[in-house]
Amino acid sequence: MNQVHGDKVEVVSQYSDVDPTCDALVTTNPDLSLAVMVADCIPLLLISDAVAGAVHVGRAGLVNGIANHTIEVMRNLGARNIHAVLGPSICGKCYEVPIQLQAQVSAIHPDSYSTTRHSTPALDLQAGLVAQLISQDISFEASTVCTMENSLYFSHRRDNPTGRFVGVVKI
Repeated sequence: MNQVHGDKVEVVSQYSDVDPTCDALVTTNPDLSLAVMVADCIPLLLISDAVAGAVHVGRAGLVNGIANHTIEVMRNLGARNIHAVLGPSICGKCYEVPIQLQAQVSAIHPDSYSTTRHSTPALDLQAGLVAQLISQDISFEASTVCTMENSLYFSHRRDNPTGRFVGVVKI
């Protein structure tokens, strides 16, 4: 997908040479694999018995509820017992932001409030996303790898410009 830090969810039923502009892909086709590319944002993979989803969750995605929108689409397509896998992403001790941005995001997602190791304002996107998943009764597992701290992973903050790594999911 052509990811734009938006809130659009695209349902796909077959392979296409055209990359949809969205931040979440959903399918009921067991022959399709869905992919999300990241380099500090959270690659969120959602799976159920009948529906799969791949979601790009950065700060903007957390704020605009891309995960909740995707879960709603999946449930409307018949998904039950959705399980989430959160891949490696930047941690709350490394994602330094201006204090106004910290206040704005944590007002909507209190669990995302964080500070860096130097006590400067930060955001913990994973904690904010986990709180959303719990509120939606979604089981989950989450990587503890910080992309900025671990040089085996691409990090936009550490190495801009950089490559991307991919999360892939299939029914």
